[in-house]
Amino acid sequence: MSNLYSNSIFWIDTDKIKPNPFQPRRDFDEARLGDLADSIKQYGVLQPLIVSRLEVEKEGGGLMTEYELIAGERRLRAAKLAGVSQIPVIIRIGDTAIMKLELAIIENLQREDLNVVDRARAFFRLVTEFKFTHNEIAKKMGRSREYVSNSLRILTLPEEILNALSEGKITEGHTRPILMLVDHPEEQMVLFKEILYKKITVREAERLARKIAYDRVRKKEFMPDPEIVELEEEFQEKLGTRVHIDRRELGGQIKIDFFSTEDLRTILDLIHKGEIEKKPAEMLENYISKNNQNNNSTEGVSEPESLPATNIPIDDRTKEETEKDDADLYNISTFSV
Repeated sequence: MSNLYSNSIFWIDTDKIKPNPFQPRRDFDEARLGDLADSIKQYGVLQPLIVSRLEVEKEGGGLMTEYELIAGERRLRAAKLAGVSQIPVIIRIGDTAIMKLELAIIENLQREDLNVVDRARAFFRLVTEFKFTHNEIAKKMGRSREYVSNSLRILTLPEEILNALSEGKITEGHTRPILMLVDHPEEQMVLFKEILYKKITVREAERLARKIAYDRVRKKEFMPDPEIVELEEEFQEKLGTRVHIDRRELGGQIKIDFFSTEDLRTILDLIHKGEIEKKPAEMLENYISKNNQNNNSTEGVSEPESLPATNIPIDDRTKEETEKDDADLYNISTFSV
């Protein structure tokens, strides 16, 4: 009987298949589901789903058969959307909860349907619920331990950043410089918003994060003049943007971030008046606000965080840099120049 189930294709009513409780993917693109549903209407379901067969006791006594989805939830959803009453399946028996989760993850990874955040959350379940080590997960996935560890590290990011990553507003490569600032949440969020709204590439974000991290180290290791540090912070509070004072043996430089010509005029006015207080990163917030207003007026965007699909920050690293599984992936010394 086991061999019969494992090697045969059965047609089962779509409404008799229960969702997979171990499904690692949370987000399903409605437009792509619609396209798949149209294809199913025309050609049918070309690849069987994988399910497990369960014997469940009825309330009034006796047993009934149920089917639990292991792999193919996107096809099942699209089939229901297409109004298909039955769907082809391969029945597996004897699978444990761990095996079902493994199959669900592997099936999604092989199809490249699993986004970065859902992949990390699936790995996290393997670690916390099933006590897998990073090495064990890596072997199951055919990847390196660093790949698993770095994927899991993404989950330390704030929910707002994770949502942007899930929705494709930033790339996985952008998480490298953002994670460099994990101990400085305010600066981390400023960098994230700069990436999101100024369309900063991965290389540009790396340079910014490295500079911020270096400045932090410089302040700790070289014990700069406390007065200079205090003045730097006061400049940032007054001007509402990032300010860096580079003190040299004779004199030095003041570097002030700005986003538009209007910002330069604002900075000049603030210097003249010398009394107006601004919040840190206020110039960036003003830039974001204007950007959202322009999107709403010219493109009819209903949500302030919506961004045009064609105007997303890019990952401009080489293929070798992208695929590099380095144990110190998030160390500033490994960043490209």
